[in-house]
Amino acid sequence: MRIPAGEIVVLVGRSGCGKTTTMRMINRLIEPSSGTITIGGRDVTAMNPDELRRGIGYSIQQAGLFPHMTVARNVATVPGLVGWDRKRIAARVDEMLALVGLDPGVFRDRYPRQLSGGQQQRVGVARALAADPPILLMDEPFGAVDPITRGLLQDELLRLHAELRKTVVFVTHDFDEAVKLGDRIAVLGDRSSILQYDTPARILAAPADATVADFAGADASLKQLTLTRVREVALGDCPTAGENDPPDDLRAALDDGDWGLVLDARRRPLRRVSAPQLTHANSLRDTGSPVGRTLPLESTLQDALDALLADRTATAVVVGEQGEYAGVVTIDTLVGHLSDARAAADSPGRTTDSAESRGAV
Repeated sequence: MRIPAGEIVVLVGRSGCGKTTTMRMINRLIEPSSGTITIGGRDVTAMNPDELRRGIGYSIQQAGLFPHMTVARNVATVPGLVGWDRKRIAARVDEMLALVGLDPGVFRDRYPRQLSGGQQQRVGVARALAADPPILLMDEPFGAVDPITRGLLQDELLRLHAELRKTVVFVTHDFDEAVKLGDRIAVLGDRSSILQYDTPARILAAPADATVADFAGADASLKQLTLTRVREVALGDCPTAGENDPPDDLRAALDDGDWGLVLDARRRPLRRVSAPQLTHANSLRDTGSPVGRTLPLESTLQDALDALLADRTATAVVVGEQGEYAGVVTIDTLVGHLSDARAAADSPGRTTDSAESRGAV
């Protein structure tokens, strides 16, 4: 199993299968009984265990903060162990707290008991990253918080990863979390046997066996919608007109059952208008009904599905960075994407590991 540098790889499997054991062998909290684990080509068993662990960030469930230390001292733990001076440590503490969304001036001198569960997890991540390790191990770090906070922490991790590009090994029993976070997922069976190691899209589209299919769930096809951004698919179109344009032009572009969009001067969608509404209209300024919710290009196809199911036209209007009209998403858009994804997963030559990637672990 190769974990490419800069990727998030998620270990998922049934309780007791060995997910955490496998991860802890990377930093030798559990010594491997056989086989070889290398980091950047170096065998971890040939390295000094203390130096090895100081070069690997480690974040666990319920944060694992030292209760008698302030937030600042918790974050400063590893930089202090590796010999950083006080001024550098203080600057790094503030930098890390700001990075995980905690105001240093507010949280630096608090104790863990004064923090919410989500705030404690953020401090735990800040501590794990404080000495700038190239690898971060995360053992079900968000498992003890409520679903809303969990989603926010997952989004925060993805933001941090996009900025820092650390190699992350993440353990979870939640397959939805694995799909959301992982560049690759390793589905583990008994005694950590690898049942499938692949991208989330390929695992969802073509599970290797019945056990992997059970993890993916009966809604595996719908889960694929969370993996694709609206900007990545071919958008549909609908007739449009500016609010100062004559109604006749838009009326001529519509059939009886069709609808179009009225745009403002900056091409932002204002109102939907149907052919019957245009029959006696003299102006587009007050014709039609407000568009309501629009979809940014960065939305997922799951967001698009939610939006179009709530719309009476079963269509979601997509906008660009400045709110300008970019196209529409329909049910046909989503069905076509899922069909293409399944065809790609079934195509010959598919591999479960990239021989071209330079492995970190």
